[in-house]
Amino acid sequence: MQRVRVVWQIKALLPVVFVLLVGLVLFTAATVTIQAPERHMVLMLAVDGAVIICGVSIGAVAYLIQGPMLELQKKVALISEGNLNVTVSFSERNDEIGDLGRNFNHMTKQLRESREEIETMHRTQMSRAEHLATLGELATGLAHEIRNPLAGIAGVIEIIGRDLPASSPARDMVKDVRLEINQINRILTDLLETARPHPPMMMRSNLNTTVEHAVMLARQQVLSQPIQIELQKALDLPDVEHDSDQIHQVLLNLLLNAVQALNPLQTREGSGTVRVEIGSLDDCARVTVSDTGRGIPEAQLSQIFRPFYTTRGNGTGLGLSLARRIVEEHHGRINVTSIVGKGSTFEVLIPFNAPTPEA
Repeated sequence: MQRVRVVWQIKALLPVVFVLLVGLVLFTAATVTIQAPERHMVLMLAVDGAVIICGVSIGAVAYLIQGPMLELQKKVALISEGNLNVTVSFSERNDEIGDLGRNFNHMTKQLRESREEIETMHRTQMSRAEHLATLGELATGLAHEIRNPLAGIAGVIEIIGRDLPASSPARDMVKDVRLEINQINRILTDLLETARPHPPMMMRSNLNTTVEHAVMLARQQVLSQPIQIELQKALDLPDVEHDSDQIHQVLLNLLLNAVQALNPLQTREGSGTVRVEIGSLDDCARVTVSDTGRGIPEAQLSQIFRPFYTTRGNGTGLGLSLARRIVEEHHGRINVTSIVGKGSTFEVLIPFNAPTPEA
């Protein structure tokens, strides 16, 4: 059965109205019968009753309104001190005061959840900041301590390779050494890019062109492999404000990762496919890079953007970390979904218009 709601103003006024009516009746009766002494006692009792009723009315108003307001005042003071684990006891009432209590309790619950979320995000950001600070120190030292002797080693290997006879089996070893030197150089370059980032040079241009250039270079990398890299452009896509060089770097990294994620059996059978699609989502340009590879276990998805974390034996663990930083500096975001054995999809979202810096 639905309860009937009575607003608190009516509850507070009813006793007062009743007292006034009783007083009016008594006053009329007294005026008519004032000559009768025996009625004086009745009149005095009526006045006393009116006073008692007024007192009860005031007490009722204090109970119905002043009590909850004082409790609310105390709880607000606790919130101002940082204590969000507070609730009011009058939230079960079936009137406006009860509505106020329920809204207050709901508000404090939302504040608690928001504070917990902010604290979690703060811890995450602090952890990332510590990683990047450590990375910067490592990169500066490694660049000077490794690159100079590495250049000398590369020069010596080049001379040795030229002097070896064409039929010498050592030529294959020299080739392998060159590849390893290039790998070390690539690691150092990624370290320096991550540790000493430069802000993006934002320009409004066609995102299709940026993506197409990255796809073209990725196709050059797999010319000798039976891998298909498909591209679906969005010809009606508005120009996007972005740094084409940096976004090109992000997409090329995602494409090469997708190629390396393909199973050897797939590439041998010619069924390995990487698909790139360009479109829009809300107020962002959207680029997805999908592969039909081995996928990423769910336990690793939350770790793949951390510096030095890699799922490949020959990876540096810096590519995805650098990609996320670039996308975030474009005020965008990068998401990933994956199913083990079926493949992964990376989604890059970039706002069409970069936010205006605050003065």
